Amino acid sequence: MKRIAFLIVIAILLATPTLAAAGGGGFDDAGYNRTARIFNGTGWSWCMDKVNNAAYCTAYLGPYADDMLLMKWNAEWDRGNAENWNNPPYDAWTSNDWNGAFSGGSGSVWHYKFVWVGDCVADPTLVPAGGYCIWGQFATIMDQGTDGGAHYWYARATPSGYGTYP
Repeated sequence: MKRIAFLIVIAILLATPTLAAAGGGGFDDAGYNRTARIFNGTGWSWCMDKVNNAAYCTAYLGPYADDMLLMKWNAEWDRGNAENWNNPPYDAWTSNDWNGAFSGGSGSVWHYKFVWVGDCVADPTLVPAGGYCIWGQFATIMDQGTDGGAHYWYARATPSGYGTYP
C-alpha cells in the first residue's frame, strides 16, 4: 500500500508543472530549457516556436510533426547564434534526436551530430572524412537512423566526437 501511495505522489509531481519553469529556470511551453541547453518537445512545437506558421510547419515537417525531438547544444552554439556566426572560430556543437517510434509517430528514429567548421562551401576540406557540409559553416559528423525497419548511415565522420573541431 505504501508503494502505491508513493507511486501516486510521483505521478502527481510529474504531472504538475514545476516551480522552476514558472521562475524561468525550467522548460518553456515549446520545450526549451535554455539554461540547461536542452530542447525536449515535438517537431511541431519546435517549428511553431521558430516559425509560428502552421501552414509552413505542416508542409515542412510532414509525417514528422508529432515525432519527439531532443536537442542539446553547448555554450559556443549560443555564442554563435548571438553573433550571427560572424566572429569565428567557434567550438560549437549540437545534437538532434528524432524519435517517431510510437503509435501516431512517423516510425523513424534519427540521430544527428553537427559541429561548426567554418565556410565548408568555399573550403570542403574543412569537413572531416565521412561527414557532409550543412548550413554553410557546419559539418554533419553523424547522421544515422532507422526507417522502415532498416538502419542507415549517411554520415559517420572520423572523429565523430565533440571537441575535436575545428
